[in-house]
Amino acid sequence: MVVHGLLALSLAAGVVPAADVQAKIDCSKVKCLALTFDDGPGKHTGTLLDLLKKEKVKATFFVTGKHVEESPSVARRVVREGHAIGNHTYSHQSLPPLLDYEITDQIQVASAIIEDKTGRRVRMFRPPYGHTDDRVLGIAGEQGLAQVLWTGTTLDWSLRDAKKIKAAVLRLARRDGVILMHDTVPQTVQAMPAIVKELKKRGYHLVTVPALAGGKGLEPGVGYP
Repeated sequence: MVVHGLLALSLAAGVVPAADVQAKIDCSKVKCLALTFDDGPGKHTGTLLDLLKKEKVKATFFVTGKHVEESPSVARRVVREGHAIGNHTYSHQSLPPLLDYEITDQIQVASAIIEDKTGRRVRMFRPPYGHTDDRVLGIAGEQGLAQVLWTGTTLDWSLRDAKKIKAAVLRLARRDGVILMHDTVPQTVQAMPAIVKELKKRGYHLVTVPALAGGKGLEPGVGYP
């Protein structure tokens, strides 16, 4: 049998093919929550992945093309261990002030790098700082990407305190919520064992954004949640 294209790349890189690893979780019947992490991969991402693996939960990582270039093995691990990966542009610039071709380059180059390094075609996009408008959304849609924002942000980059970050997550947690954090903030990674433990205690199933969307899927050019 001959293996072609992305599947061949995925197998060569040791990456799980793009089947939804959380397909058995029906978020219409159970209480789900998506934890999302922006700006990586960074030097603390491996520690976070160790914790998620130990706890058998999944998350969503919106990565920059530049950091994937710097840490391709970590990006591959994100995908290999069943987490979702999304485009956070190449160099984390605010997009609305840019010209159309500059926005396209920021998104397109990041997608190409992620796909090349992980074997996973990207389906999601999160604009840096949450800065977006109809033009940005339309260009993302042209690249085959859904735009994913959040229902609550911890502001962990400002708090820089594990206890305060934990309190923020628990305050923001709600069914079908999407919570924004950063795996580049060491205090966030430090807080995660206690966060996961308490969320599980409260009955949450921690899933990826695509799993949260369920059978509806994520449509290019559409904003979520």
